[in-house]
Amino acid sequence: MGEWRDGTAELWIPGRAEPVGVVVAASYRARRRGLLGRDGVEGAMLLTPCASVHTFRMRFAIDVAHLDRELRVLAVRTMVPGRLGQVRLSSRHVLEAEAGAMAGWGLVPGVRVNVRPVAGG
Repeated sequence: MGEWRDGTAELWIPGRAEPVGVVVAASYRARRRGLLGRDGVEGAMLLTPCASVHTFRMRFAIDVAHLDRELRVLAVRTMVPGRLGQVRLSSRHVLEAEAGAMAGWGLVPGVRVNVRPVAGG
């Protein structure tokens, strides 16, 4: 994806037949809001640009995947509410999903994903 914009997209993970729905948060306002105030998330949220996240005021645990410029997974971890995540200087994007989702998707360090915008999203 060239220029990132707020909207919806599909996350394609090698080995999965179906994409995962993604909300892209590219503006400052959208990144700041993130998953705050939600009781869950269907699919995932991609924060871009982003090198670190927190779970203060979150209502549920999340999986966090740090991605580099080529959308290669650098690290995946689960964060419970009320935590400050590690800053990863080589991270360009952060993917968030409900805790346990990324293991089910096969998202592990080294995997390179593809994000495609959804028309009208």
